[in-house]
Amino acid sequence: MKREKTNEKRTDLARRNFLKLSAASSLGLLMSNLPARWVGGVYAADAPETTNVRFGIIALTDCASIVMAHELGLFKKYGIESTVSKEASWAAIRDKLTLGENQATHMLYGMPYASSMGLLGSPRKPMIIPFAINHNGQGITLHSKYLKQSIKRPDQLKPIVEEAKKNGQTMTFAMTFPPGTHAMWMRYWLGAGGINPDKDVSLITIPPPQMVANLKVDKMDGLCVGEPWNARAIFDNIGYTVITSQQIWKDHPEKVLAFTEEFADKNPKTVKAILRAMTESSQYIDKMENRPHVVEVVARPQYINTQKEVILGRMLGDYDYGDGKKEKDPNYMIFYDRQSNFPWKSHGIWWLTQFRRWGMVKGAPDYKGIVDKVHRPDIFREVAKEMGVAAPKEDMKKETLFDKIEFDPSKPEDYVKKFTVSNLA
Repeated sequence: MKREKTNEKRTDLARRNFLKLSAASSLGLLMSNLPARWVGGVYAADAPETTNVRFGIIALTDCASIVMAHELGLFKKYGIESTVSKEASWAAIRDKLTLGENQATHMLYGMPYASSMGLLGSPRKPMIIPFAINHNGQGITLHSKYLKQSIKRPDQLKPIVEEAKKNGQTMTFAMTFPPGTHAMWMRYWLGAGGINPDKDVSLITIPPPQMVANLKVDKMDGLCVGEPWNARAIFDNIGYTVITSQQIWKDHPEKVLAFTEEFADKNPKTVKAILRAMTESSQYIDKMENRPHVVEVVARPQYINTQKEVILGRMLGDYDYGDGKKEKDPNYMIFYDRQSNFPWKSHGIWWLTQFRRWGMVKGAPDYKGIVDKVHRPDIFREVAKEMGVAAPKEDMKKETLFDKIEFDPSKPEDYVKKFTVSNLA
C-alpha cells in the first residue's frame, strides 16, 4: 500500500514537471517570434522613465493629435498612461508645465521662447520644442458691423482706426496670448496695413473659448484665434473671417508639443515614446476619411465642447467666410503632411524677429544661441529614423509671407529692418 502511494506521488510529480517544461517550451517558442528586448508594449531599452504623463490642452481644433493619441490608445502602446487636462487659458498651460503639474503640453509657438527667456511676464523656465503639432487653420475675424463697409484688408481698416483716434476712441482687437501665434498674425496683418498694434489700437488677451462671447457683446472690433472659434462666430452670425492664417503664410508653424528642458533631460525615453504616439496620431488625422471621427471625438465636452458641425467644415477645407464667400481651401489645417511635425529652427528665428520688431526684447537677441536651446530637431530626427519617417536634412529655410517680404533666417536683423511699421528704437 505504501509502495503504491509512493509510486502515485512520483507519477504526479513527473506529470507536473512535464507540464511546467511544456509550458516553458511553448512560451519559449512564442517569445522566439518576438523581437529581442520586447517587454509588454515597448522595448525594454526604450521603456519610458516616467509612465504617467499629464498633457495640457486648450479647447481648439489643433489639440486633436494629443486627444486622438490618448483616445486611440497610442500613448499606451508606447508605455505611457496618459491624462488629458483641458486648461482655461494659455497662461494656465504655461504655469502648469512650469510647475510640473503637466509634463507635456499643447502650446503656442513663441511661448517656449518667452518662458526660456523670461519675457512678457513669463517666469524664466527653459523649455524645448521637439515636435510641431500642426500648420494652418487659424484666422482673423471682424465684427459683422464692418461687413457693411466691405472691410476685408488692413489698409481698408486704417481710416476707421484713425477716425476713432480723432474722436478719442480706440478700436480693440483680441488675441490669445502676447508671445503666441494669434498675437503675431494679428500684429503682422495690422502692420501690413500701416496700423501699429501697440500705438494705434488696443490689443487685448482673451482665452480662445471666450472670444465669441466677447465679440457678441461688442467688447471688441476683431479677433485672431484658432478654429473652431472663427467658424463659431460665423455660425452665430456675429462675425466674418477677413483672412485665414494660411493666407498670411502658407503652411505656417502653429502649435507645438512642449516640455520643460528639465523634464526632457531627465526623461529622454519618455519624450521619444510620446513623439512616437504623436506621430501615429498625426498620420491618422491627416487621412481625410478619419476626420469625421476625429471631429466627433474632439467636439466632446471634455475637449472643445461645441457642435461637431462647427468644427468639421474647416477641418475638411470647406470655408464659409461669413461674407457670402465660400470656397474649398486646399491649405486647411494639417497635422502630418508636408513635414508639419518637423521643428524648423528657422521658425524659431522668425519668432525672435517678431519679438525684436515689436520691442519685446531689448536689442538684437542671440538668435542662434537661443534657438539651438529651444528647438530640438535632433530629438525629432531620432524618432523619425526609428519609425521610418522622412525628416528634412536642413534646419533652416527661407520663406515669404503674404506681404512679399522675404524672410532669410541667416539674416534676421536685416529682415526686421524691412518693416515700415515696427517698434524698433
